[in-house]
Amino acid sequence: MRVRQITHIIGLLFVIGVISGNAQANNLKTEKAILTAPPMVPPPLNRDHSAKVVIKLETKEQIGALADGVDYVFWSFGDTVPGSFIRVREGDEIEFHLSNHPSSKMPHNIDLHAVTGPGGGAESSFTAPGHTSTFSFKALNPGLYIYHCATAPVGMHIANGMYGLILVEPEEGLPPVDREYYVVQGDFYTKGEFGEAGLQPFDMAKAIDEDADYVVFNGSVGSTTNENALTAKVGETVRLYVGNGGPNLVSSFHVIGEIFDTVYVEGGDLKNHNVQTTLIPAGGAAIVEFKVEVPGTFILVDHSIFRAFNKGALAMLKVEGAEAEAIFSGKQADSVYLPEGSAIQSLENNHMAVTAKTKAEQIRFGQRVYEANCMACHQSNGQGIPSAFPPLAKSDYLIANPMLGVDAIIHGLSGPVKVNDVTYNSVMPAMSLNDQDIANVITFVLNSWDNPGGQVTANEVAKRRK
Repeated sequence: MRVRQITHIIGLLFVIGVISGNAQANNLKTEKAILTAPPMVPPPLNRDHSAKVVIKLETKEQIGALADGVDYVFWSFGDTVPGSFIRVREGDEIEFHLSNHPSSKMPHNIDLHAVTGPGGGAESSFTAPGHTSTFSFKALNPGLYIYHCATAPVGMHIANGMYGLILVEPEEGLPPVDREYYVVQGDFYTKGEFGEAGLQPFDMAKAIDEDADYVVFNGSVGSTTNENALTAKVGETVRLYVGNGGPNLVSSFHVIGEIFDTVYVEGGDLKNHNVQTTLIPAGGAAIVEFKVEVPGTFILVDHSIFRAFNKGALAMLKVEGAEAEAIFSGKQADSVYLPEGSAIQSLENNHMAVTAKTKAEQIRFGQRVYEANCMACHQSNGQGIPSAFPPLAKSDYLIANPMLGVDAIIHGLSGPVKVNDVTYNSVMPAMSLNDQDIANVITFVLNSWDNPGGQVTANEVAKRRK
């Protein structure tokens, strides 16, 4: 009899505990998630308890800029690529509402890598145009996670920009920093080649072959450069939440001129220190932290480096503040190094000259010369590299007198040159190109990138050479 009583009491206590636990869960304070567009991040949560967090996110199909003059039909979460940044806390109960805009042509859903459950929520969130789906999950594991659309064909939905990041803060929170930013890499596949103007459709064959035309940060070439650059001040700590939406390529993430003090490897608990470059797999993420100790413009790249300078995987962090010459002096001298004893070094070129019969042929042949000899410094779009190599696109220096370009190719160029009110002080070696090739490449430049046109002949080059 006594054993039965004890068993009965234990059973009652268990039931009471379950009821109490459910009541406690149901009494969680409800809050609406703050969602932010890239590169911004919602503020730290700064709470010591779990909450019921309501997230409302919309999918949309819309035309946007992939590069200057290049449009693309992006499929997005929250009107942006990547989608809105989501920030919750370990232990939070999430009520997720996914709406598919009525103008959409495709159904969409969401697979959050932070979810423990079938499809990461994909099955529960499958949503037709003009509908809203709701499901719930508990944030069990802290970390930084990718989310993406997982509607078939999955690769196509991701390739069109349907990805973003969700941060599950640990219960104790993350250490405070001065600046937090959100950067996600993605690879895009278009019918036209890089920079080909107009509305470019998705190319499934290129995507399957993993032959990306564009590799970009935050959805487009130049999305986070110049006036849109990330900012900080000397002495501040910066935390970057970095994701890789893919769908195919692994990112070798690097900040030129900085060393990551701490890397949360693959967005998890493991921390590495004093890291130069960190690998981020497709469908993965990492958190990187560093202190900026000198001013200047720091370049964020995928260090699979042709992706940065030829496909768009480049962003900027502009740091303002006092110089710290004990750490970095800046340029202390600038002189030409000529071990051969010549005026300016020259680069040999074995390319055979092709005689152009028309101006159109000159432009086409000149493009080949440009790609083989000039593109590394002046870039495929003629924009050059800030603070290093001047632009050829809309260059007042070249347009005013194309023969200055001829001179630079024949004799090389050293010392300050002012282009579009910006002074450049690099060295261009002399190129061993024949008169026809020089005429072709200058003609190509004059007729590219919205330059006003013009033509240079081989005879004009020959006279200039003398």
